[in-house]
Amino acid sequence: MAFTRINSKMVEARIVPGQRMFSQRGAMLAYRGAVSFTPSITGGQGGVMSMIGRRVANEATPLMVVEGDGSVMFGHGGHHIHCVDLGGETLYVEADRLLAFDGSLQQGTMFMGSQGGVMGVIRGQVSGQGLFTTTLQGKGSVAVMAHGGVIELPITPQAPVHVDPQAYVAHRGDVRNKLSAALGWREMVGRGSGEAFQLELSGHGMVYVQASEEKL
Repeated sequence: MAFTRINSKMVEARIVPGQRMFSQRGAMLAYRGAVSFTPSITGGQGGVMSMIGRRVANEATPLMVVEGDGSVMFGHGGHHIHCVDLGGETLYVEADRLLAFDGSLQQGTMFMGSQGGVMGVIRGQVSGQGLFTTTLQGKGSVAVMAHGGVIELPITPQAPVHVDPQAYVAHRGDVRNKLSAALGWREMVGRGSGEAFQLELSGHGMVYVQASEEKL
């Protein structure tokens, strides 16, 4: 179920019988047809283990199951929305940036320390987004939220991408991440912009970066 863009802050999804979608609670703006919304206990195709993983991660983004026959318009907090279509690969995304996604996608939770070792753990502490991130794998569509819109930056072995941890939204592909210090003369004299750390992503894939460093 692909999303149809209404404007930069609203998307619409067609809900058909026998298929379901998950959305962040409070994300439904309007709907047409016979559509139901119920709290999700397990969340996605991850089952009980996915639920346990999210509780360990202290995820505070409850989901709703959307089912029926009709169409639903989604948006939340006036944030810009960016849609990602997956063709079997895995999307790594912060839980609080998820707006809605196809129920066919396998949902899980990944400990950031497993990508980038100890530096991955530090990245979670610096970004304020926790030590865990949500994974969505399979074929389907995902709508994510961001401040000021999203740009897609390709990642290649010859051209790794450095991102401010607060501007990071999500990434996909065979990507490694690590946190690196960017200490320069501005930080040494106490007049820096606060960007003393950078998230370095290398490998093959894509990173999604928001146009603002503000948190959701």
